[in-house]
Amino acid sequence: MFETALRYDTAEGSYDRRYIMAIAVQQIHPVAHLPLVLGVLRRLEVATVIDRLIPPHPAYVLSCGRGVEALVLAILDGDHALYKVGRRLEERGMVALLQPGLTRASLHDYRLGHILDALFAANLNRVFGAIALKALEVYAIPTPWLHQDTTTLALYGAYEDEPKAPGAPRPAYGHSKDGRDDLKQVLLSLGVSGDGGLPLRMGIRDGNTSDSVETPLAIEECLSLGLEGVQGIVADSKAYSRRTLGLCLEKGIGLVTLVPRTCAVRQELEAWGRQQPALPILVEKPGRTKNEKPRRWHGQSVRRQVEVEYSEGRVAQEELRFVVVHSSQLAQQQTQTYTSAQAKEAEAIADHVKRVEARSFACLADAEAVMAEYEGRGEGRRGRRPRPWRYHAVRYRIVSATRRTQRARRGRPAKTDPPPMEACYRLVVEVEILVIPEEENGWTVLATTVSAEHCSDREILQAYQDQNTTVEPGFRWIKNPAAISPVWLEKPERIAALAMLTVLGLLVSSVIQRQVRLYLRTHE
Repeated sequence: MFETALRYDTAEGSYDRRYIMAIAVQQIHPVAHLPLVLGVLRRLEVATVIDRLIPPHPAYVLSCGRGVEALVLAILDGDHALYKVGRRLEERGMVALLQPGLTRASLHDYRLGHILDALFAANLNRVFGAIALKALEVYAIPTPWLHQDTTTLALYGAYEDEPKAPGAPRPAYGHSKDGRDDLKQVLLSLGVSGDGGLPLRMGIRDGNTSDSVETPLAIEECLSLGLEGVQGIVADSKAYSRRTLGLCLEKGIGLVTLVPRTCAVRQELEAWGRQQPALPILVEKPGRTKNEKPRRWHGQSVRRQVEVEYSEGRVAQEELRFVVVHSSQLAQQQTQTYTSAQAKEAEAIADHVKRVEARSFACLADAEAVMAEYEGRGEGRRGRRPRPWRYHAVRYRIVSATRRTQRARRGRPAKTDPPPMEACYRLVVEVEILVIPEEENGWTVLATTVSAEHCSDREILQAYQDQNTTVEPGFRWIKNPAAISPVWLEKPERIAALAMLTVLGLLVSSVIQRQVRLYLRTHE
């Protein structure tokens, strides 16, 4: 890449030598951050691990391990379409660093597609699990908690209803977490470490898979990793189900999850918490600004009987530990959200009152039918009942009134004739603002299968709070900088393999961020 020419000038009669080196630069490549990424991949021995699982074929110049390195580099460079990988890495000057004698021609989309097929055939969970365990070993990362969550990946193009290979995800229509119900999708399930948010487990499911069905399967896959020192798994409210609780109690797995608002046990425990004179403080953090008060979380554990379902289908009542938490920060957020939503609804109610009071009815029965429809007691339109107002109490009453009608005779009326009127009925609307007491805001209920002897209330709360700083940032990274959706892949098997490589890119990115934070923490 460089040509150099040396010229030495020596001062006569002096022992001082001056060395002048002239360098002719033929080409410069904007390598950006890719050498750092390749360094992490080499330290994790990604190519060695994959080539051990998928032995190289002598007919191919590019092995599967080196091809995976090329794909991960392209993903972290923001351009991972298969036919662009070779050109992009050549522009970055990374082709020669991947493998001696490798050229851009060897990185064609046909070979890269074969590598994706080979990865899927070798079991994606097995391949990714081996690399994740290597990362934990190399960087000595503790894993006291695993954080579990799911998201959807929208796909463009037409796909067959049933994949040809067994175990391949089926792109299908379902509840889209991106708001794209018009596109087919697959479900991505991740389990990440509490320290650094490193993905340790991944799964690609059918597009219409329910989260409540996925959670028990994800827990089984987390157990198969064989990690040591794991206290439990943290998940959101989708993990609170009879089957998941039964599985954790049966296998002795620690679980921390949020109880949904619709559950009767949460409503009962929130009412219990409001009746307590004072709950012990669990966590205290300073305010975000100088004028903001310190943020405090108060809470206490209680035990209640709930239904759980075991593997053989037996349903039983078991005693479970719940942590009732009140957050001053959440209370403030809920109060502000309620106030803004109430103001927005007030504008809609003002328009609603004008329309209702402008109507008139010829008979009492018509007025009563319309009033029943407004109050949500009628059948509604197309079988949908009107949605009641959430932040205001709206009441209707019928009053007698008069309205102008047409004259019985033709011709111009006399100036002294009064306008013709007839009796009618109208609706009068009375609006009352609903005020929620401040003590009802800020409550959260966590359910856990971890005993109080092994984990305190404070540790349970902190483990759940880490959910927002571990798995959620990874999903945001996958959805935005590393979005898979613009790429067309013919086979669902290749979709799953490319999703696995994207998660591998997230693993490398998380490792780099974690190491930088540790360095800054020790060199401040």
